[in-house]
Amino acid sequence: MKSDIKIAISGRSGCGNTTVSKMAADALNLRCVNFTFRNLAHERGMELKEVLHLAIKDESWDREVDTRQLALARENGGCVLGSRLAIWMLKEADLKVYLYAEAEIRAARIVNREGGNLEEVAAFTNKRDRQDYARYLRLYNIDTDDYSFADMVIDTGKHTPEEITDLIVKKAQTITD
Repeated sequence: MKSDIKIAISGRSGCGNTTVSKMAADALNLRCVNFTFRNLAHERGMELKEVLHLAIKDESWDREVDTRQLALARENGGCVLGSRLAIWMLKEADLKVYLYAEAEIRAARIVNREGGNLEEVAAFTNKRDRQDYARYLRLYNIDTDDYSFADMVIDTGKHTPEEITDLIVKKAQTITD
């Protein structure tokens, strides 16, 4: 395997992006980079919903998250970058992985992780997906519905995080300098 491999993993909320990124980084002994709006909200003592609302009208929130995560990913050595835009933004990634799952599965996972009412979470997640799509298209001309260029596309509703990690690790091990 390439010693300084860079792996980009993207997916919408509830796809297992964070979980799989951490597991793949651990399995491959790489740094995991996963700086998100959630991290930024925590740093600033704000609720995630508040940051998301501000980001709709103020692109500096997106740009800060994206700039910081890319800088972290581009530091010396290999890494796994897990974010909504990783496969689009980290153009030099050696392996680009897109994770997806049906909306109902994603909402149920979010409820399991964060609590709440399934119908309300599903509605919020759907709204967030639409807002993210429009924002990324406007800010970066990125169509997040087009991930056809990804090296791997994995339906996380059909595999456990361990199985997904194994698939990524096996593929990463075939990449050489």
